[in-house]
Amino acid sequence: MPRGRTIAITSAAVVLVAAGGGAGAWWLLHTRGTPQETAQRFTRAWQGGDLAAMRAELGKADPAFEATYRAMADKLGAERTEVRLGQVSRTGDDTGRAGYTATVTLKSGGRWSYSGALELAVVDRNWRVVWSPAAVHPDLAPGRSFALKARWPQRAEIVAAGGERIDDGSAGGSVQQLVGYLDKAAAKEAKALGAPYATGDTVGKDGLQLAFQRRLAGVPATEIRIVDSGGKTVKKAGEIAGRDGEPLQTSLDLRVQRAATDAVRDLKKTASLVAVKPSSGEILAVANNQGGFNRALMGNYPPGSTLKAVTAVALLAEGMKPGDRTTCPKDVNVGGLPIRNSHHAGYGSVTLSDAFAYSCNTTFAPLAAKRLGAAKLLKTAELFGFNTPLDIGVPAAKGSFPPAAGDAELAAESFGQGRIIASPLVVASVAAALADGTWRPPTLVPSVKQDAAPRELPDGVVPDMHRMMSAVVTKGTAKDAGLPAGTRGKTGTAEYGPQDDLKTHAWFMGFRGDLAFAVIVEEGSGGGAVAAPVAARFLRALT
Repeated sequence: MPRGRTIAITSAAVVLVAAGGGAGAWWLLHTRGTPQETAQRFTRAWQGGDLAAMRAELGKADPAFEATYRAMADKLGAERTEVRLGQVSRTGDDTGRAGYTATVTLKSGGRWSYSGALELAVVDRNWRVVWSPAAVHPDLAPGRSFALKARWPQRAEIVAAGGERIDDGSAGGSVQQLVGYLDKAAAKEAKALGAPYATGDTVGKDGLQLAFQRRLAGVPATEIRIVDSGGKTVKKAGEIAGRDGEPLQTSLDLRVQRAATDAVRDLKKTASLVAVKPSSGEILAVANNQGGFNRALMGNYPPGSTLKAVTAVALLAEGMKPGDRTTCPKDVNVGGLPIRNSHHAGYGSVTLSDAFAYSCNTTFAPLAAKRLGAAKLLKTAELFGFNTPLDIGVPAAKGSFPPAAGDAELAAESFGQGRIIASPLVVASVAAALADGTWRPPTLVPSVKQDAAPRELPDGVVPDMHRMMSAVVTKGTAKDAGLPAGTRGKTGTAEYGPQDDLKTHAWFMGFRGDLAFAVIVEEGSGGGAVAAPVAARFLRALT
């Protein structure tokens, strides 16, 4: 019995070992996964642009793998590719095929769909993709690639607010600075735009033509070709319908534009004028009497005493009234900074309104230090759009208003000196806000959505500012400029340059009805004597 028991146990052990060996052999010989699962992973990775995950599904590496997909994206200008897996079937014991439909969205806006197939096989007991260029497109093969042939539609027009065409050179030089021009694309420009753009295509080179290139150019009718290594067409793979360009309407009012251009044209000194519609922020006119650099939009100037309007709003918001008595001495010192008025004038005891009309630096600097402080003046300036990026449709410099570092800098900022800089557009936008009671982000293309929101001025200040700005014209620094009745404004004489060789720019900003404007004359002797008469010519041409 003991012997028989031993034999039985041994036999059982042999059976168990045999069984265990059979299970191991089965596991080692079993094919993992299915063709469907492999195809799903590969097409999902393709759609996501994950070349590493796609490569992980290959049965064998191919040096052309990555280059073929990247060339497809580059030469077609593909922004994304959607891949829908179709029927997956077995073509043999260890082979299969997965159909798919790929839809490529091009940067030009067109979409191209085609059908293809992935070859699959068991490699090392795993289902893998047997890759070749034909996996990307059925007509691709070694040495072949994609190419585009584009037929561009007629370029759309750029028009003024009234529908008049302004991109044909007929509207004058300042308008052409805004519009820009057309020329052949250099290789670098074509590459930056991406397919279907090619070297030599007509593109915008500046201004609105450049900023709205895709909108104006439209979408070309695009033929997708398979070409050989020499560039010869092997097969037409598809075609995408084109789309005409969309016309671009600007806010320019050609009547206002002509008046602005005529007002600055004959000046011997460099000058610019910008007009804005207060109720909308729309730019009605942009005029420079010198070509090249667009000073009206991009110039960085100290705004001078036009900035006193911002300081006055801050003082009124703090409780001052136009009739409050104050002083306008010849000289004061604030924070160690000696301050004087233009021509060393002094007016003694005056109202706040008179100090504004006579443009008394020696009034506003002490009041800013005593009643406002740097934070309140900065906050008020930002209500007028300072430190806010501008998106008007073409490049435009924002106004810069740094926080004052001390009383001396605060005093300088109160009358538009220090480190404050502004373009004529920014100053015109200040005038527009004073006219309407709300600062609105200026725009040359009303269809462009603005990031900046409108900003309301403090309650109650607008009527007082209108009276004070009227006094500038009727009794103050602009009284001899010949401005039409109903004009409200503020002069400015902005110093710049080294302390031992100071020069000045002449400013005048203001509004009349729903028309706000700013004028600058570089190296002008004074706002009232030089810039305000330019504004008068401008406004009289519109009456």
